[in-house]
Amino acid sequence: MQHAIVRHDWTLSQVKELFEQPFNDLLFQAASVHRQNFKPNEVQISTLLSIKTGACPEDCKYCPQSGHYKTDLERERLMEVEKVIEQAKLAKDKGATRFCMGAAWSDPKDRDMPYIEQMVKGVKELGLETCMTLGMLDNHKAHALKSAGLDYYNHNLDTSAEYYEQIITTRTYQDRLDTIDHVRDAGMKVCSGGIVGMGEEAKDRFGLLMSLANLPQQPESVPINMLVKVKGTPLENVDDLDHFEFIRTIAVARIMMPKSYVRLSAGRTAMNEQMQSMCFFAGANSIFYGDKLLTTENPEADADMQLLKKLGMKPETHQDYSDEAYEASLSSAIADKETAGLFYEAR
Repeated sequence: MQHAIVRHDWTLSQVKELFEQPFNDLLFQAASVHRQNFKPNEVQISTLLSIKTGACPEDCKYCPQSGHYKTDLERERLMEVEKVIEQAKLAKDKGATRFCMGAAWSDPKDRDMPYIEQMVKGVKELGLETCMTLGMLDNHKAHALKSAGLDYYNHNLDTSAEYYEQIITTRTYQDRLDTIDHVRDAGMKVCSGGIVGMGEEAKDRFGLLMSLANLPQQPESVPINMLVKVKGTPLENVDDLDHFEFIRTIAVARIMMPKSYVRLSAGRTAMNEQMQSMCFFAGANSIFYGDKLLTTENPEADADMQLLKKLGMKPETHQDYSDEAYEASLSSAIADKETAGLFYEAR
């Protein structure tokens, strides 16, 4: 059995060996590692809000927010601070412990930073963990966000270093690694994962997980997204990824990063309850909770809670949250249908 030892020296052949185990052996190993490090029947709940949507200058081939593609996405300016705080209050009332804010930028501009910092401070005052994804950060902006109280910063590697240029050309793999370094230097926690099903080969899934696990400090949160194909993007007609391969990716991520939260992220509407349950068994212990992830659908919040109830699982308690508050959330949705368009893609 693989013991829960955090390693930073994984080789591609070792990752390949994990992936190619018999399926039941792999799941047993992953579930065993998971139980050594987490309560196996708890799931961390996050809510993700788009605070600025569309017209992104990056050319990520999977993303409907890119200004390079015609996806009929309505562009929106940066949200007002007060509206962001309102959404954070709603998320807290429904049981979320972390509130994530995403903006479709290459990087935040100096003129935007005062508003961003106010959002962080306001959400923190509610007692929620804070996370942002704003594109690339330099050292100065990373420290400014830390000073405002930001807990997590999301910046995905997306895929392997070898396949990366097939997906994105407007920033380099090293740019992404540099941003993660700036986040670490500032003292924030890192949320970093990737997307599978973008036409990559198995070796690229191996390489993605190897890059994440071999960082000097492994990410505290690792979102694993299954591509949601959006009309108008270059990947709209890519072949579907086999669901067993996705579950294997979750399991190997759990084994390689035993102390990290592994988040079952975008693509869940294409997964039935049984598949999601296998992902939880394989070590996924975090989800995004809400009706929408940007322009793509996400399982409705009450459906998520019903599934957790069927499985005898519950949302993870955190900080000042009581078990009673979480039990109450089992039968309620995260937000009104009127707010569905505010949720940002889980990337």
